[in-house]
Parts: sequence; C-alpha cells; structure tokens
Amino acid sequence: MRMHILIVEDDEDIAELVALSLERRGWRTTAVHNGAEGLEKIRTLRPDLVILDIMLPGMDGMSIFRAMKESSLTASIPALFLTARAQLDDRLEGLKLGADDYITKPFSPRELVLRVNNILTRANAGASAQLVVQSGAIVVDKNKLSAYIAGQSLDLTTAEFKLLVYLMERPDKVQDRYELQNVLFGYADTTQSRALDTHVKRLRQKLGDYASCICTERGVGYYFKPVSSSDL
Repeated sequence: MRMHILIVEDDEDIAELVALSLERRGWRTTAVHNGAEGLEKIRTLRPDLVILDIMLPGMDGMSIFRAMKESSLTASIPALFLTARAQLDDRLEGLKLGADDYITKPFSPRELVLRVNNILTRANAGASAQLVVQSGAIVVDKNKLSAYIAGQSLDLTTAEFKLLVYLMERPDKVQDRYELQNVLFGYADTTQSRALDTHVKRLRQKLGDYASCICTERGVGYYFKPVSSSDL
C-alpha cells in the first residue's frame, strides 16, 4: 500500500535525500521548503505522515504542528520532527506537543526509514483495531463483515465492503487509485482501473441517499466525506 509522506524541509538537498530514501521503501512523497506552504499542503493533501523541520522560513515546525492539532481534519496525522536542533529542551518540547518521533541531523537514512515504518505501522494498527466504524447513519462492523444505513443492512460484496471500510477509516483523505487497487485486488496496475470504478459505482448505488459520501478527486482517486448532522 503506497502511503503518502509530506516532507517540510527548507534544505533542498536534505529533502531530496529523505524523499529518495522513503521512495525506495515504496512510499510516495511530496516535499515543500517553506513553513506556510507546508501547512497548506497538510490541509489539502492530508498525508499519512508529515516529516517536519523546526527551523523553517515562513512558519516554524512547532507552529505548524500546533496548527495541525487544532484542526479535526489534521489532528490525527502523525508527525516526525527532523531537525538540527538537538538540545534536550527542543526534543522534549516536540514530544510534549504530541509528535510521534524526533530525529536530529545528521541522521542515518536507514534509521529514518525504520522510524517512519514504525510510526505508520502504529497508525494503521490503531485504525484496524476499531471494529465498528460509524459516520452518521452509516455503520460498518468489521467483526461481522456487515454494513448498515439507519439500521438497515446493506447487501455488499466483499470488495464493496472492503472499499467502504477503507475509505470510512480515512475520512476526507484522498486515496489514490493505486492504493485502492492494492486494497481490493492485492496489486495495482492500469488493467484494474475500470474494475475499481465499477466497484465504486455499485457501492454508491447501494448507499442510495448517501452515495455522495463517496467523492471523486479527479485524476487522483476517491475519498469519504463524513455524514454531517444536517444529512441525518
């Protein structure tokens, strides 16, 4: 599954090294070199992990992290601080704010990859541990492999159920087509694109009045829009 990692680092050489190391592991990356742009990308891309430098032009990493935690849309995104500021007080401050890890420069790319993998594994385990996922009237029970709308059972295929669960567990986060193909078929290639679209179309039909919860990000993939109170 190709997780998406955002790198916010003003040193372009370091950002390139980090991106190369992570992409070799199979993850997707996006790199920006300005703090304000980094926060904008966090809000629009909603990556699976953010790697933050602290000393950044425009907005420092600590301020970016605080802003992330203030929004319900980005508060759950894990973050790793990667910085030259090695003083104990700085490290404690980052961890006190709730950062998932802290690495100082110079760093080992192998260690960085290992720590990133550990963070992503913990994050995915947390999502998988939740057996019942609910958004308004839509409820999925992973233990019973069942889905309901307002208490009425939905007749979903295995692929439709997997698709609905995966998207609901990641509300408002666009999942690209290759990730979703991996979820449904165990691999991804262009021959599966039409099959993915067919499953999405059928799932929307079965959701009925809630079909609009499955949204399309043109040219990228799909995402789940949570049910608001006005939709109930």
